[in-house]
Amino acid sequence: MRIGELSRRTGVSQRSLRYYEEQGLLSPARLPSGYRDYDERTVTVVRRIQILLSAGLGTSAIAEILPCTVDDTVVLSGRCPELVDGLAQERDRITAAIDDLVAARDILDSLVGRPLQVQGMSSR
Repeated sequence: MRIGELSRRTGVSQRSLRYYEEQGLLSPARLPSGYRDYDERTVTVVRRIQILLSAGLGTSAIAEILPCTVDDTVVLSGRCPELVDGLAQERDRITAAIDDLVAARDILDSLVGRPLQVQGMSSR
């Protein structure tokens, strides 16, 4: 498939797809015309890249992770044990960020419906 179709199927801009290629995350074949030609598996790879980016991982870390993925159901194969500790640290970082966001949401929830007190003014 060409880059436009991959973009439509994944919801990722063509610019981002080219960037992923520059970063070594995608390796499309080239047609004689010079157009990129992506195989069906690339849809899954792009979705996985998006998930890992949304988790806060950089493209260099993702480049290390992608070759260790086996299929759609297994995230890492047994051939990349060196990644496990780093990924566990990233998971801990994300968990801490989630905890902070939940605490912020709880504070906002407690304020909803209460009149805001402006300094020097009282609510009626």
